Amino acid sequence: MIMSPRIERTELFHRFEGNPIICAADFPHTVNAVFNPGATVFEGRTLLLLRVEHRTGISSLVVATSDDGLTNWEIDFSRGLEPQTDTPQERWGIEDPRITRINDEYFVVYVAFSAYGPLVSLAKTKDFITWERMGVLQQPEDKDAALFPMMFDGRWALLHRPVPSMAEMGKHIWLSFSPDLRYWGDARVLLAAKHGGSWDANKIGLGPPPLLTADGWLIGYHGVRVTASGSIYRMGLALLDRDDPSKVLARGNEWILGPRADYEQNGDVPGVVFPCGWILRDDGDTLHIYYGAADSVTCVAVARLSQLMSHLQGHPSDLNS
Repeated sequence: MIMSPRIERTELFHRFEGNPIICAADFPHTVNAVFNPGATVFEGRTLLLLRVEHRTGISSLVVATSDDGLTNWEIDFSRGLEPQTDTPQERWGIEDPRITRINDEYFVVYVAFSAYGPLVSLAKTKDFITWERMGVLQQPEDKDAALFPMMFDGRWALLHRPVPSMAEMGKHIWLSFSPDLRYWGDARVLLAAKHGGSWDANKIGLGPPPLLTADGWLIGYHGVRVTASGSIYRMGLALLDRDDPSKVLARGNEWILGPRADYEQNGDVPGVVFPCGWILRDDGDTLHIYYGAADSVTCVAVARLSQLMSHLQGHPSDLNS
């Protein structure tokens, strides 16, 4: 029997050989897990806003910084955001931040686990020490949200993922608008979860905040595939119009980052890669994506923006399906 030669396929994302870059053992006190970080550049350094799940089960947000965005992370317990557990809105902690820089301020959209379910909240800061809470943006049950860094026809835009009361209706990414970051409306489904055997069937959600490119807003989103042994969280791409983010220009038909490494397959929730932040480096092509693995540790993978855009163009999905 003649065997066909094995084809070496090129991965779009290359996992950093030092993964995981931050884990619970890096903390001087006992914590359960460190994952799902928001990411930005602050004062010339890479800054991660980590979701730290304490052994109480409550999560808070803690700052870690690095010169190269890969190694020598410094965890600063004096910076970050603590949940207001004496309020109904944040009774059970805060988690999964997405950071959007607007002028000299950093707007952090996060999930507040309220006494009535998870909801979307907003806080802003200039230094990640002093914070101004700006309140609830979307009521329960809603998650996976981020702001665009600019206004569209005088309105702010928010991507988010509400959950319908009927599970069979699917979980989709919505787009809402606001004149003042307080009152939101004009909501519509932006990306609908697919059906059947698709990798992104039935349940999807936003990954990092939208990234402006020469071709439009690049969106990374996760899709959830339910199998006999549990759910698998993977990441795919879509592209939105630069001037009208309600227009979806392209959507990939394949996932491009999925759980493969041991630290992604073993943890509190096996089979999960969950990006919440990415940073386009100064060369305009190197992209660092920061993600939680198995709901336990923080990792980074590196890609070329040009290759992601080419892949998206070459692997189109039917936008009407």
